[in-house]
Amino acid sequence: MFRVKTYVADCGDAAVRVSISGGTAEQNWNTVRSIAARFDLGADGIVSVIPTYDALLVEFDNLLTDHDAVRGLVREATTIPRPLEGEPRTFEIPVVYGGEHGPDLGETARFLGVTEAEVVRLHSAAPLVMRCYGSPGGAPMLDGPAFGLPIPRRSSPRPHVAAGSVAVAGRQAVVSARPAPGGWAVIGRTPLTLVDPTSDQISEYRPGDLFVFRAIDADRWDEFDGRSLLPVGSEPHG
Repeated sequence: MFRVKTYVADCGDAAVRVSISGGTAEQNWNTVRSIAARFDLGADGIVSVIPTYDALLVEFDNLLTDHDAVRGLVREATTIPRPLEGEPRTFEIPVVYGGEHGPDLGETARFLGVTEAEVVRLHSAAPLVMRCYGSPGGAPMLDGPAFGLPIPRRSSPRPHVAAGSVAVAGRQAVVSARPAPGGWAVIGRTPLTLVDPTSDQISEYRPGDLFVFRAIDADRWDEFDGRSLLPVGSEPHG
């Protein structure tokens, strides 16, 4: 058992940022998730809770509550953590690596001193844990593959990175949910659709889920194009 250390800082007039320390990276992350789950129960005046790796942002309606009350809720949530529910689900991601879909695959291989095929093998060798949502549009932020070295960001970010792009940087990985500028190394792209902004639940995945990447040939793109990303074993909606 480790001793949780929390630091709560006001963020403007309607939010607080809660930082967690005192344990390993995994323990701190699980504590963040547990606190977020407590707030998900529906505390008065809480508008949203945004968990990350070792911190969370709690936004509230300042006509209904205030910073001091929210700090009290944070103390309660830290003292009486909520057990995490449910088993992690697995999402399988078909990826066309390299070429026009993965323009940084070659440079990533050269940096690591391995072949492009080895980069693909390492990236798809084991499930990657989703840690939190990223921007834009709820991209799944994942643990990076076992490359051995942290991957540098591009010296010149791209003004446009397509939705579905599979990228790596540092010791992290991501799948772009929406088109946006980006400076991560893009090594592939999936034809699947990750998010539906018209739905009440814009994505199926959540922190703690597992992402498994599977290489496909470019001529199979149309086979998967337009399909929604769903957990393995689930039926398509509709």
